[in-house]
Order: sequence, then structure tokens, then C-alpha cells
Amino acid sequence: MTTGSLLAVDLVIAVLAAVGWLGAGAASAARRRPLALGLAALALLATLARAGTVTALARAGWWFAAEKVLIAAPLSFAGVVVAGPRLLRAVGDVRAVAVPLLFAGYAAGAGLLVTVLHGYPASAGVGLLALAGVVAATAVSWRILGARPSPTVSRAAVAVAVAALVTGTGLTVTPEPAPAVPHDHQYREAGTAGEPTRRFTLTAGTATVTVAGRDVAAWAFNGQVPGPELTATVGDVLEVTLRNRDIGRGVTLHWHGYDVPNSQDGVPGVTQAAVLPGQEFVYRFRADQVGTYWYHTHSASDVGVRKGLYGVLVVRPAPVTGVDVTVPVHTLSGLPLPAARTEPVQAGTPVRLRLINTDSTTHRYALAGTPFRVAAIDGYDLRGPTPLVDTTVLIPAGGRYDLVFTAPATPVALFVDGRQVYATGPVSAATGGWPVLDPLGYGAAAPVPWSRFDKTFTLVLDRGLDLRGLLPRYAHTVNGAADPDIPPQVVRFGDVVRFTIVNRSQVVHPWHLHGHHVLVLARDGRPAAGSPLWLDSFDVRPGEVWQVAFRADNPGMWANHCHNLAHADAGMTLHLMYA
Repeated sequence: MTTGSLLAVDLVIAVLAAVGWLGAGAASAARRRPLALGLAALALLATLARAGTVTALARAGWWFAAEKVLIAAPLSFAGVVVAGPRLLRAVGDVRAVAVPLLFAGYAAGAGLLVTVLHGYPASAGVGLLALAGVVAATAVSWRILGARPSPTVSRAAVAVAVAALVTGTGLTVTPEPAPAVPHDHQYREAGTAGEPTRRFTLTAGTATVTVAGRDVAAWAFNGQVPGPELTATVGDVLEVTLRNRDIGRGVTLHWHGYDVPNSQDGVPGVTQAAVLPGQEFVYRFRADQVGTYWYHTHSASDVGVRKGLYGVLVVRPAPVTGVDVTVPVHTLSGLPLPAARTEPVQAGTPVRLRLINTDSTTHRYALAGTPFRVAAIDGYDLRGPTPLVDTTVLIPAGGRYDLVFTAPATPVALFVDGRQVYATGPVSAATGGWPVLDPLGYGAAAPVPWSRFDKTFTLVLDRGLDLRGLLPRYAHTVNGAADPDIPPQVVRFGDVVRFTIVNRSQVVHPWHLHGHHVLVLARDGRPAAGSPLWLDSFDVRPGEVWQVAFRADNPGMWANHCHNLAHADAGMTLHLMYA
């Protein structure tokens, strides 16, 4: 069983334990002894089962079990100790054990709520808040059921609740201001590219586009979705003028996966101001990184990209030989792009398919009718790629795979999630059962270029209640905090930096660091065994632990976020800063 499955099973068992104890308490209050005994037995079994899942999670990594071991387990143990013996001693009328059973339910429920509403990291304050809630709920139940605890017990309960509440909410201490982080803003002006040799103009505006025979309201560059394909040859200097006609929330251009100088990265509030209606901004950078990339707005990016503000950027080493096709996959108003197209190709012609996932979720790609190789991922060529047949690839949000093959005499077709998007002729293929390529074991291995790391950071991805804004929100969090309250990662130029990225949530987080590619070191403790993987977008699935590294060689302040853009908008964004 995977760690992600264990997390889900543990959550279900925790719910069963809490519901069992609470149900037993309610049945006891209603003097329904058989039902109370049955539910209590269910709750006890669930509690014992949870001890097993929590132990397994702790072995997978302390990140997955911290609050369960430190908060939920003591509360559950207290509930069993209080309720179990009293239930066994109860004869005749079981109403007298209703409050102890409810106490056990509140204790189990409090531990569950800590996992669901707070998550990682566990803290004394959160534990005390949970304790205060258990004590308060038990006291209310005492009153409702007409029980009369002794004055000593009552005073002790009130004292515990007040102390836990005050300490847990931090009312006894004065919050300290966030530490100042030195940052040299001259980095934003670095990277003069020289006189442009390729000029483009992109005008963002509302538009109506036709998808699958339907008119769809969109936001578009130059009135089309996707926007114009920007192409260059190594050595070119690109100048792209961005104009905003009528997008009220503003627009920018982020060159996804292309490691531009910081001033050209297109992140509003970090590297530039958003371009408002009637304004323009000029981007300029040198085309010195061969590969498949894409561009998109980074202003209100969840909405903007979803509604169509994106396009393709391709840098080639020389003029094209053979057939070179870009396939940017997108979902616009629930309709898939691109539409299926057929382009006959002469047998023996070399073909490169540039697959780009511009959505916020993973897509499954399958090439039927020919052996192929994965030549590049995220703009970096792979070392020693071998031929693949009847194999699918999963491309994360923002990711790119280049597939190459020599056109056979028979037709070839590319399928995305079972839907044909490109073909050289009529093809019928069932690709759903094909195995999935694991890129960490594909191609020829090479030694890791570093023997030590100057900086190490751990990012624990989770969900939790964010109370720091004007209104509470249920946010996607990193190390227990949500944007803008996540501390930045501070590095110095030349540092070799290692990230450990842990997903203890129940959803996939495609991770994306701006301005750098990271080298994959390991996943779930197993070292990468194939070609060196230099990625800018990679899926961290539930329960997974990735270790990646890079050299800090592109100074500035960089966004580091989940590229499920709804998750980024809901808090899962932080920054890497050069000191």
C-alpha cells in the first residue's frame, strides 16, 4: 500500500472511531444498551486499527504522522481509558456512561480535526486548543444530560479549558514581526540581451473563439487560443511587446520553464507590475536555451490561463528538418483543445512531437502505431533514450515532453486521455491499458554533479485553515502556512540547494520553481536511476517525497509554487530569494 493510500485509509478509520464513540454516547444516553455496546466495540476496533496506520505512516516519514502521534494518539488513549472501564462496569442502566463515551468521541474527533483543519506541523498550541475543545464539549454534555460533577472536577475542567485556550491561541505572547530578509534589487536589472532579432506583439483581450463548433467566451492573445506560437533559433534576441486591451485584472507574460533573467519573469508584485488595460510592457531576452516552452499570464493566473491567455515558445538549434509539431493541450470552458487533426507524413521522415500540458491537472499521452523515444523533458535533452512501444507518458501541469520517431509507412496517432489529437492517417487503438513510463528509470544514468549541499529546505504540502487574513479560508499550505505568510527560502549565488518536497494531502501538487531547473535526486527514498532529469514541473502525488537539487545561478526573487493554479491561488505559493 502506498503512503498516499495509507493517508486516506487512516482518515477513514479516524472518522469511524469518532463516529463510533459519539454514537455509543448518544445510544447510552437513550438507554439503548446493545447499540451502545456495539458502537463502542466498533470505535475501539477502529482506534486499535488506527494505531497500525499511524505507525506505518511514521515509518514512511515523520511529516505524515506528527500530529497523529503527538496530539491525536494521546487524546484517543485518554478517551479509551476514561470510557472503556466505565462501560465494562456498567450494569442495567447505561446512561451513567454516556458522558465518558461522549468524551472519548470528542477526543477522537478533536484529533481528526487537527489533521483536517491544521495538519503539519504539530504544535503545543494546536494540541492545547484541541484539549480545550474536548473539555468544553464534555462540560456542555454534562449539563445537557443533567449530570452533576463535583465542584472540584468542574473547577479543574474550567481551568484546563481556559489555560489551553489562552496558551493555544498565543494570547500569552506578543507575536514577533517576520524577520527582514536582505535582497539586492539590482538583480532585477540583470541580463541585458542586446538588439532584438525577433520581434513579437501580443495583445491580451476578451474574445469569442470557436471550440468544437461552439462559441466560447475567452481571454486571448491576438484574438486566438492558444496565442501565437513564438519561435526562435539559438542566438536570437527576442523582444515581445505585451499590450492589454481590456483585461481588467491585468496581464503579464511568464516564460514557463525558460530561465530568463529575473526582470523578465513576469510575476506581478515580484518582478513587475501587472499590465492594466491601455498599458504595455516590453520583454527582452536571449534565445540560448533550446527546447519546448510556453508562455502564460501570471496575473490572476488561475482565471487567466484557464480562459485562454497562453501560447507556445519554441527555441530550435537550427532551421527545422523533418516534421516538427507542437501540441499544447488545454481545456477551455470544459471543451478540449486542440481539435483532432490529420497531417500525412512521408515514410522515413523524422518527426518531433512537442507535447505541452497547459492545464492545471495531469494528462495521459499515448503514441500509437510506431516505436518512439522521449528525446527531451521540460526543455532538457535526455541521455541515451531507448525506443518505447505501446507505452503512455503522464505529463504534469506545465510540463513538456518531446517525442521523436521516424514516420513508418503505416499511420501514427497521438492520443490524450484516450482522445485523438494528431494523426498521420486513420488509426484505431485502445491505449487505456498501456503501462506508464517512469522517467526516473528511463535512459542512461550519469553521476550527480554535486557531493554536498550548501542549503537544504523541506516543503510539506498540505491543507489547513488559514486564519491570518480578514476572513478565514481553507487553504493549500506549505509547512503549515499559506501565501503571503510562508517564509521565503533564502540562498546565495553559487549555493547548491536541495529541496525535500513532501505531499501529505490527498491531491496531486505539480511543483514549479521559476528561473531554475532542478535535478531529481530521489523519489520516496529511491534514487533516480535513469538519465539525469532536469525538470521545472513535476507531480508530487499524495504520500510522495521528492528530493531535488539545483545550483543557485540566476539571481533575483523567484516564485516557487504549485502549478495547479487554483492551489497556488489558494495559498500554495512562496518565494526563493537571493541574499
